[in-house]
Formats: sequence, structure tokens, C-alpha cells
Amino acid sequence: MDPLLLIPGPSPVVPRILEALARPTVSHVSGILAEETRLALDNLKRIVFTREGHPFIMAGAGTLAMEVALLNLARPDGRILILSQGYFGDRMAEIACAFGLEHELVQSPWGSVVAPDEVSRRLAARPFDLVAATHVDTGSGGCAPVRDYAAAARAAGALFVLDGVCATGGIEERMDDWGLDVVLTGAQKCLGAPPGLAIDVFSPAAMERRRSLGGIKAYYADVLRWLPVMDNPSRYFSTPCVNEHRALAEATRMMMEEGMEARFLRQARLGRAARAGLAALGLDLLTEGSCRADTLSVVRYPAGLDDAAFRAAYLRHGVQVAGGLAATAGRVFRMGHMGNLTGDQLVFAFEALEAAWAEIGRRCDTGASPRAAREALAGPTPEGGA
Repeated sequence: MDPLLLIPGPSPVVPRILEALARPTVSHVSGILAEETRLALDNLKRIVFTREGHPFIMAGAGTLAMEVALLNLARPDGRILILSQGYFGDRMAEIACAFGLEHELVQSPWGSVVAPDEVSRRLAARPFDLVAATHVDTGSGGCAPVRDYAAAARAAGALFVLDGVCATGGIEERMDDWGLDVVLTGAQKCLGAPPGLAIDVFSPAAMERRRSLGGIKAYYADVLRWLPVMDNPSRYFSTPCVNEHRALAEATRMMMEEGMEARFLRQARLGRAARAGLAALGLDLLTEGSCRADTLSVVRYPAGLDDAAFRAAYLRHGVQVAGGLAATAGRVFRMGHMGNLTGDQLVFAFEALEAAWAEIGRRCDTGASPRAAREALAGPTPEGGA
């Protein structure tokens, strides 16, 4: 049996979506693919709660989606404020450096997030026309107060870009109501589709900014080249990932059937259950309690525990988790719990964790961890849930 994939993305892909992926490859300008792409585009608007937004789907992943957002919105004489609570916020700054875009990087310690008051202070100190932030950083597990960030950007007259790679479709993001100008993500995390697609949703204000720039330092990543195709998916600009489009359409169809409010609630229960199961083993999280994401947990190792030995043992018992990034490598493991993961699968993950714990010589109260997860799943509605 294949291991349960609990890394911070890709998330497990359920058979229904895999079946869509395995359908015959059709022409990239066929009516069949156009219909499936239109469905995915319409559903993406519902996932981020926008009426007038413009969704774009390109072959790539989250890093391309970041690049698309910055290249299409950054003014040659402008300045970007980048808010980072970890690895992928820093990556946004690396992309800005690669293209010579003037920017200022505000970093919080890993495990915390940038305070909204600090954002307002920076915006008051000097002019910025673009603010970018990561909703959930997969390196640190920090979940940022993006609604507050967007309000600060709007008050300063700046557009706001949200990297939702580890959040979109699992944690609430209301594009129109909150004033988000771009929401970007990849197909493989909370959406539950296979990897291979970069997704950006642009607000009307973001599209107006793009048109005002004229030429930009991009060809494939220029949303104006893609716009005719997104308006009419039977048109051609560059050959899309045909089968991945069909799988994404099925993934979004499943999300609409579940309902977004119900999906957010299920994700919150999974996050609560994961934290409960980890706590029952005496494990601490890297992330501060005030900003822990429901989509993944970044778990500190007890003193003396070998990262490679633990993850290998866990894999032998049927679960794959990820190691730490950058300075946290060898000090933490990262457990994803997002997408179409079920409560039963998460309980199994804690049964396997206890077995792996025993294999490497760690004592625990047998059964306590899966029991804590079950109780959390069955408990009252998480705070903020519907």
C-alpha cells in the first residue's frame, strides 16, 4: 500500500480526481477541455469569494504564481513591501531581487507573524504601491492576519498580493470583501489536485494596474497574453496541461459539492485534531499558539531524536512527513493535514506515529495520541466555524 502523504503538499489525491487525471488526453483546444477549464475557472472564483475577479491557470506551481503576481503588478518606479514569516515569504523577496524590483522585506522570527501595526508603520514611513504576504508559510507554520494586512495596504493606496499556496481552499480568503488584489496558489495543496498548475486570481484593480504598465519583463508569465484564453479556453496561447486541467476541474467540483463553509470547518477540525494528537505525545510546535495554521503543523523534535531515523520509521509504518527547511532542518518535522484528508486518515497517522515512536525507542502512552485526535474531531465546532 502506498504511504499516506502528510507532507505540506502535495496533499493526498483521492481516486475520483485521479480518475479524471487518467482520462484520455484530448486536444488542448477541444470543446471537452474548454468546458472543463471553464468549470475550474468559475469554481476558483467561488473558492476565493470573488464576483469580478479574473482567474488564470498556467502550467507551473506556486513559485511561478508568485512570479506572475509580481511581474504583472510591479511598477518600474514603484516599491514593494514584502511581509515574511518564513521560507516562502523570503522567496517572494528573492523573486523581486531576480527581476530588479525595488522592495523592502519585513521578516518575523520563524514561528511568529508580522504584526499588522508594523505593516501600518512601514506603509506610513515611505510610499509603497504593492504589498505582498504569505497566508500560511509551509516552512514555519505561521498563519498571518491577512485581512488586517489588506486593510493597511488599502488605506495606504497599495495593491495587496496574497500567497495562498498552503491556505487557498482550506482557510477562508474572501477576495472581494477583504480587498485582496491577487490570490495565488498551486493545485496540489488545499485544492487536493495533482501538482503541475500555477493559479492566480486577479481583481479588477490588479488587471487595471497590469494594463497601465504596458510591456513587462515577461512573456509566458504575462497575464494579458493569457487573458483571451481564460475568457475562451478553446483559444490558443501555449499548450496547457490537458490532463491536469481535467483533474483540477474535478477537484473544484468536489469542493463545490462539499461547500466552502463546510470545507473550512472540516479543515479547522483537522488542524485541532492534529494539534491534540501531537500534544498527547508531548510534542511542541515551532509556531506560536496565536498563529498556528490549520493546514499543517511544524513539530519540534525532543532532544536527542534523529530526524532521518524518525521519518524513515514513520514511513515504514505507512506515513510520510517532511523535514524542516533552512535553519530548522533536522530540528523539526512538518505534517500536512489539508485538502481532501479525512479524519480517519489523520487518526491512522497517529496510530502509525506511536508505532514509529516505539520502533525508535521512545516511550508513550499507547493509544493516547489517536484517542486525542478522535476526541478533537468529535468535539464542538472550532472557534470561528460555521
